[in-house]
Amino acid sequence: MHPVRIGPYLIDRKIGAGGMGTVYVGKHEQTGQTAAIKILPASLARESGFILRFNREIEALKLLNHPNVVKFYDSGTDDEETYYYVMEYVEGETLSGRLRRDRRIPWKDAIQLTVQICLGLKHAHDVGVVHRDLKPSNLLISTDGTVKITDFGVAQVFAADQLTITGAVIGTAEFMSPEQVEGRRADRRSDLYSLGAVLYTMLVGQPPFANGTPPEIMQKQRYGRFDPPRSYVPEIPSWLDEITCQLLEKNPEKRLPDAYVVSRRLLEVVKKVELKNSTAPGPDAETRLDGPIGGGRLGATLVRDLVRAQSLRDEPTSTMDRLMNNLWVLVGLLILVLGGLAWFWPTAEDASAEPSSEPERILKTARWRWKTGDAVGAKRQLESLRIVIAEDESKQQVVRAVDRLLSTIRNTRPTFQQKFVREALDRAKAQMSTDPAKAKAILEGVLFLYENDRSLSDPVADARLLLLQIEKTVPAEGEKGDTTVPSEKKPADPTGPDSAPPEKSESASSESR
Repeated sequence: MHPVRIGPYLIDRKIGAGGMGTVYVGKHEQTGQTAAIKILPASLARESGFILRFNREIEALKLLNHPNVVKFYDSGTDDEETYYYVMEYVEGETLSGRLRRDRRIPWKDAIQLTVQICLGLKHAHDVGVVHRDLKPSNLLISTDGTVKITDFGVAQVFAADQLTITGAVIGTAEFMSPEQVEGRRADRRSDLYSLGAVLYTMLVGQPPFANGTPPEIMQKQRYGRFDPPRSYVPEIPSWLDEITCQLLEKNPEKRLPDAYVVSRRLLEVVKKVELKNSTAPGPDAETRLDGPIGGGRLGATLVRDLVRAQSLRDEPTSTMDRLMNNLWVLVGLLILVLGGLAWFWPTAEDASAEPSSEPERILKTARWRWKTGDAVGAKRQLESLRIVIAEDESKQQVVRAVDRLLSTIRNTRPTFQQKFVREALDRAKAQMSTDPAKAKAILEGVLFLYENDRSLSDPVADARLLLLQIEKTVPAEGEKGDTTVPSEKKPADPTGPDSAPPEKSESASSESR
């Protein structure tokens, strides 16, 4: 049962209820004016916090006077000490009601509704009022299509435990900004986040984060990622998709600055799409400027075509265009280019035309050898230089530069050298059975080039092992059987053919030990 009278208003019917009160339709008994009357339930009126919140909402409404905000008429308490205030009655439906009926709203209609919301929010923000609970159920659409913002304030500000039962927190979680979830102070940018969630809901048919319990949805508001509206509705213009995603940025600083800017950006989307469609190239596109030049028509056509060309350039047409229009992709490419330049560009030491001392000249030469691929030679040169100047107090700056370059060379994996040496070993292995002399020459060359390079110790060890295998199977030139040379004329050689077997055996066993 609803009350018969509230103040001077005769109650007709109940039209809604929420966490902060119940709303009825009634008529003023003297003027006959139809109005909406919101009362604070007796269960809430017993707590001072809710009375203060109710009165603060009244004070906020008194500051507002805009076509897109419900008008405030009166407030007071009746004989039964029921707190109430009277506002404009809007004949129509809520945005949530329309969404239940139509599921989602065409993008042009969504822009038209959102622009009206922006105008109402801009007025509220200008007088210092932040809604803090913007959602479809708090947006009224009159029969002539006018949007009216209602129900200013957030019911869970006071006594959140009690209001959780009424569903206020549940109803707000899907449209609450990350900073509100974290308990930080809400400002106009918080309303813009909620506006983005409302716009997303109109375009897609569901909020950005819709599935889960209220705590889970609030967690997603802080850390979750949502799918852009175009992933659900491809016909949405990319400009509108971009605006919606920008409003839903987690960082308030990355959102659009205010509701007025949002409204202007949304109207630009409509103009761009209309211009693109109305001036799309047709069969007679090439003859568009072929008519008479008189009367200034050429200038107007040129301006129109320039604007059209700009709007077409703004619309990404392919995956590559979208990538090249992405700021982070361009930044990544720039970093790669700068990194390549930094690698090959001469350093301060390289760039000096004439080193000021001999150690600096050697350091410069070693650095250049390393950059051109001779890491072994550069390292040997640096190690020798360090030994020479280590005790010279006046050369300690060069010593530190040598240590830095040595550390860099040792920590850089010479993958191209590894590949080169491994390929040489493979060629030597292939030649061992057919041309052992050539295989031996390859292996000796590898040892000469890389024997002291610790980064290539494994392939160098393999080269030594292969070389020993070749030497066991192929006798040296002096060891080949030559019966024409008298044995007594040969120099004493413990490894030669005339050496006594016991001595040779003893030498071999000694060497093995």
